[in-house]
Amino acid sequence: MAIWVVAMWFAALTQLSSSSIITTPGFPSSAIKLKAKLHHSKSKLYQEKFFTQILDHFNYNPPSYHTFQQRYLINQNHWGGAASSSPIFVYTGNEGDIEWFAQNTGFMFETAPLFDALLLFIEHRFYGKSIPFGGNKTVAYSNSSTLGWLSSTQALADYATLVLDLKHNLSAPDSPVIVFGGSYGGMLAAWFRLKYPHVAIGALASSAPILNFDNITSPFSFNDIITKDFRSESENCYKVIKRSWQEIDDTAAKPGGLEILRKAFRICKNYISAGYLEGWIATAFTYTAMTDYPTPTNFLNPLPAYPVKQMCKAIDDPKTGNNTFEKLYAAANIYYNYSGDATCFDLADDSDPHGLGGWTWQHIHRVLKRFGSNIIFFNGLRDPWSGGGVLKDISKTLVAIVAKKGAHHVDLRFSTNEDPKWLKEVRKREVHIISKWISQYYHDLADSSNY
Repeated sequence: MAIWVVAMWFAALTQLSSSSIITTPGFPSSAIKLKAKLHHSKSKLYQEKFFTQILDHFNYNPPSYHTFQQRYLINQNHWGGAASSSPIFVYTGNEGDIEWFAQNTGFMFETAPLFDALLLFIEHRFYGKSIPFGGNKTVAYSNSSTLGWLSSTQALADYATLVLDLKHNLSAPDSPVIVFGGSYGGMLAAWFRLKYPHVAIGALASSAPILNFDNITSPFSFNDIITKDFRSESENCYKVIKRSWQEIDDTAAKPGGLEILRKAFRICKNYISAGYLEGWIATAFTYTAMTDYPTPTNFLNPLPAYPVKQMCKAIDDPKTGNNTFEKLYAAANIYYNYSGDATCFDLADDSDPHGLGGWTWQHIHRVLKRFGSNIIFFNGLRDPWSGGGVLKDISKTLVAIVAKKGAHHVDLRFSTNEDPKWLKEVRKREVHIISKWISQYYHDLADSSNY
């Protein structure tokens, strides 16, 4: 089992075409442009810096000599220093603005004091402020030639180059590196450990759908888990959602039907179609299932604790009677307008508040390798991405931590007083495993110095 699974992930150092990938959504664009409210002062969390990065790490033609400014965030508040070879914790940036991910990865900030660790959050090329071609996003995203440098293999090489340069500048060659990441960032963390084992001694890959390849996992697993999440709260909730798509299509086909739908769902006075409306509603269900956290959050949009349950309560509310559209609107309003700021919704809005524009092109040019060790795979079974996650231990050092009630990389979030016991236990186990990695590293380092 162990050999087969690892071989399927890391069979060759190559990039797969998009036809080999099961298509599932990336993070959404907000339909109402709500800006995230920061619960933690960024001035206390990190300093923003830039690194002159190589555009092409693998070719030796003139464009490969081009560089760009790559942003990274650093926190040395608890670092024990180079003299004691204190560890460096690195977040492998996702498909978006690195500050957004740093501010939602409290686990690293809360764990750093336990290990006297330095924290480093590296932004993924082509996202946030790390745009090649002089920072001109229009040029960087203009065609396949420029977007050819947007790949996971190049991003991994970016991270390795930056980390090694930082260790050199800090005179910390013996400081062990642990990489962390969630979702696509979790996939990058796992791949980084496997591709650059001389740089990182271990990885925590949270909610990383690393098995989402054709013929490995079901292409329906993502949607099946969303269905299961809502059905677990209420059979009626599930039935209302299931029948709603046909009712929307039937209404849209009638004379004046689109105007009925516009009024029912409070859509702004602009373009509307059955397809756009269904996509808007499906987005709400999808990302609510992903972020079904046990405490109130502000990750994608402001949401209450257990938002799937709250959506189903809205659908089951007897005040809406048998009106399917009122039920759906009440549910969607929880995702899109929990703060109560929006008066209508714009279906044609293609804004990108989190800076995820390159995701459609990129869609993970996946990197594979033959073997590895020291990786934690966390998955919450309420997360639709868990269908492509590692749910069983592969070996003693490739460990799966599975939480039945867990949502999308919930383990990496800042802790709260309301966190359930199971979540506290997950984090405690992760800290214990990381501690073992670091202890073993120091033991091996001491042994090597005796020769």
